[in-house]
Amino acid sequence: MAFTYIFGFVAIAALLIQTAFGYFQVKHFNTVYQELRRKGKVAIGRRSGKIQSGTIVFFAVDKDDKILDARIMQGVTVLARFKPRNEYIGQDIHFIDRYHPLVQKENKLIQIAMEDAREIYLRVAIGNYVEEKKGNVLQETVMNVGLAKNWLLSKFNKRSV
Repeated sequence: MAFTYIFGFVAIAALLIQTAFGYFQVKHFNTVYQELRRKGKVAIGRRSGKIQSGTIVFFAVDKDDKILDARIMQGVTVLARFKPRNEYIGQDIHFIDRYHPLVQKENKLIQIAMEDAREIYLRVAIGNYVEEKKGNVLQETVMNVGLAKNWLLSKFNKRSV
């Protein structure tokens, strides 16, 4: 009985601590975004991580598509923070892809996030960007159950004919 109370207390304390750290991470995200937004347009790339670390890349870009500031946040925990990457300052965002010598020095997750930032920036510039709406887990589960049900019904109906 005492074990249940201790476990419950630890679980609630861990949830509260994670929520607090999450709040501060989102606040840090917004602060860095606003700082870069004051410098120019901001290209944002991401590579979400489920098991591996998630990665977010910010590029502040001027009217000539030159990078004014670059920040990268990568990590598995809510303790991850943005770090400046001054080596990208002055680079043309059009050429930030896996073939760029600076990008090739980065790990694979950062490379993917940088290409994502470049692609979204270019698509927004030409007016060809539409935000993808992602359903929540419950919606996806209901949809998958419905698809499986229809597939099974079609298999049974073919056999009875």
